[in-house]
Amino acid sequence: MAFNQLTCSVDGAVATIRLNRPSRMNALTQVLENELRAAVEQADADPAVGAIILTGEGRAFCAGMDMEELEVLPPDDIRRQDWMRPYDMNRRADYQTRYSYFPATGKPIISAINGATAGLGLVMALYSDFRLASESAVFATAFAKRGLIAEHGIAWILPRIVGHANAIDLLLTSRKIDAAEALAMGLVSRVLAPDELLPAAHALATALATEVSPRSVRIMKRQIWDAPFCDLGAAIADANREMYDSIQSEDFKEGVAHFLERRPARFTGK
Repeated sequence: MAFNQLTCSVDGAVATIRLNRPSRMNALTQVLENELRAAVEQADADPAVGAIILTGEGRAFCAGMDMEELEVLPPDDIRRQDWMRPYDMNRRADYQTRYSYFPATGKPIISAINGATAGLGLVMALYSDFRLASESAVFATAFAKRGLIAEHGIAWILPRIVGHANAIDLLLTSRKIDAAEALAMGLVSRVLAPDELLPAAHALATALATEVSPRSVRIMKRQIWDAPFCDLGAAIADANREMYDSIQSEDFKEGVAHFLERRPARFTGK
């Protein structure tokens, strides 16, 4: 598929999606929003891809919704039916909405946050499985300074990542924080020099795609994202069901074999 406002490339088992509106700090438009979802779904469906990197071109990761587009956005845009996808019975409904679909993707998504990240850009980063940041990255929720509210589930996910006190601070003040503060509150897991960010993200993605079972990754990602919706008993029951299936899987047999034979794994995801 050809894209106009992003680029998508595959190197080895890693797909890299790069938001490509650097003159607008990669701010979202309806075109870019649609292209991003298509690119993620395309990478998820590609059997050669084991992990996905999301980053931005130029000095920003994503500065949120493009203000020129936001200025003329009709109030009923948020309710438009054409943003909705057909319901997938195999995926939790919570993760099928307009921006929350990253967790429903079977492959891990790594946000390589290379610069300014605000509003919907922050929402996308929060729904990713990993967040690595450049030392030059800056973060802000931005909503309160635009007269908006905590959009697209950020009031649910942000406290789970940074804690209640930090979430209240970031949302109500809309203040900017640098990469060091983001690391201290757990918003990102690593901070790297700008020229080390993408190599580190690619190394992580490659390890996820080649050194561990894609079947295990897919199921554990689903377990982690489903966990907030169930109690401990339900989580244990789910784990027991998955364990029964996993010990009969080809990847389990390979996991034992490559360890005993002291050779690199050849997982198939089955």
